[in-house]
Amino acid sequence: MIAIGLDGYRYGWVAVTLDGDRHAIDFIPDISWLATQRFTRAAIDIPIGLSADGTRACDLEARMLLRPHTSRVFTGARRWLWTEFRYPDEFAQANRAAAERGQPRASLQLWHLGSKIMEVDVFVRAHRDLDVREAHPELVFLRLNGGRPLRSKRSAEGLRLRRELIRARGIVLVDEWVDRARIGTGAKADDVLDACACALAARDPGGCLPPGEQPPDEHGLPMRIWY
Repeated sequence: MIAIGLDGYRYGWVAVTLDGDRHAIDFIPDISWLATQRFTRAAIDIPIGLSADGTRACDLEARMLLRPHTSRVFTGARRWLWTEFRYPDEFAQANRAAAERGQPRASLQLWHLGSKIMEVDVFVRAHRDLDVREAHPELVFLRLNGGRPLRSKRSAEGLRLRRELIRARGIVLVDEWVDRARIGTGAKADDVLDACACALAARDPGGCLPPGEQPPDEHGLPMRIWY
């Protein structure tokens, strides 16, 4: 089993590889890097499988599990937002179009994820032979913490606990990686920790939301979140 976990940051992606006792981290500019790697399964913190109106059962179930921290799950990703409108310049126009369609507005935070969402969407549709799954780090950390909610990853206590949970799962280089990320990569501590969580979701998945088979999106991609 070779597992890869990926989390986006300003300049690309943090990629953590777990290959038996060999653990590695890479800071990569784009997702096409995955096509050059040998791996069994990859998990990435980005929506895969998009509904036409932005409503997905997996997002709603994830928000329920993470209560009271429902805002940790973004909702509303739709392909047409970023195929019919240019990002980042046409945010207002896209939301006017959403209102005309009777759909909810996209948050500014979601809008700025558009380039990465579409980058992954194009990649997974072109590489259906690769096992690339959607994951959510906060669901992984919730599972690792025995179902108890964690403090924000922006807080010192939240970061400390996430590091401990990662180390307890055998990723002992996590502190070294966090230090490395701070020197010249542009990635933050939580980006590294989230990539580690995604790698664990790929290597040792605890389940997915929703469980069982679900209808795919219009391009045949599953709308599921693994953790």
